[in-house]
Amino acid sequence: MSTTSLKLSAELKERAVAAAEELGISTHAFMVGAISQATDAAEQRAEFVAQAQTALVEMQESGLGYDADDVRTYLRERLTNSDAARPEAKPWRK
Repeated sequence: MSTTSLKLSAELKERAVAAAEELGISTHAFMVGAISQATDAAEQRAEFVAQAQTALVEMQESGLGYDADDVRTYLRERLTNSDAARPEAKPWRK
């Protein structure tokens, strides 16, 4: 493991210490966990953006997309019925 030094404001350090104590863990463990969570979130966001960009390219190439009302209806139905039928892709070019 490598060592990293962080410079924190006094207020942030106090907050981190208090949060760690509340959780019953060391300040070090709290900071490692916080950095891990932030890294996971950043990676998930990047993957989401990459998937969205791929979907946009596919939609532009195929000329097919989903009507927003159909998607909303599907999502509402999906809340109570896991077998809800997905909406059909439709041509969006005129």
